[in-house]
Amino acid sequence: MILETIPIGMFQSNAYIVGDETTRACAIIDSGEDGRGIEAAVHRLGLTPQMLLVTHGHLDHVGGLARLRRAFPGVPIVGSAADRSFFETAAQQGLMFGVRVEAPPPIDRELSDGEIVRIGSLELRTIFTPGHSPGGVSFHCEAEKAVFVGDALFAGSIGRTDLPGGDYGTLIASIRSRLFPLGDDVVVYSGHGPETTIGDERETNPFLAE
Repeated sequence: MILETIPIGMFQSNAYIVGDETTRACAIIDSGEDGRGIEAAVHRLGLTPQMLLVTHGHLDHVGGLARLRRAFPGVPIVGSAADRSFFETAAQQGLMFGVRVEAPPPIDRELSDGEIVRIGSLELRTIFTPGHSPGGVSFHCEAEKAVFVGDALFAGSIGRTDLPGGDYGTLIASIRSRLFPLGDDVVVYSGHGPETTIGDERETNPFLAE
């Protein structure tokens, strides 16, 4: 698996380029608030985007979708229908934080829980992980022991739940019932900050340690 992490913008949201070494196909997971740097990285890596995957609809993860749509016309935006309203209000969200955000295009294809997303020979399984937002999803690549979780889980922390649609109990349940069973050796790629592992978070995360 080819993997590149690009922290973007004021919020330093992680955009991920996930590519198949054989076919050179790739997916872009989240776009940051403006998508800067992603197109150049895709070309540098010699990859061809197949889809723009969205973990959730907050402005710092969808604000760059309009830029990416222009850069890669025809590549579908794929995400959860439950976060559709956040797409529609991303520009207004930006105003609240003093950030200019270009209105993102709508979701082209809605994901279902358990759906397999194929990028060349890579398979990413969709796992619904709501709580940070109603439509939060994670993408698990079992063959590579990796999971892309958006803002559900961080190294030493969890996603905030005080934003519209957030719910603390739902998020904790999502992490414990949907992410922990993936296995302690699975590497967690979060929407902000460094990677971690399921095992480390199970043992040391103050919100989750048993």
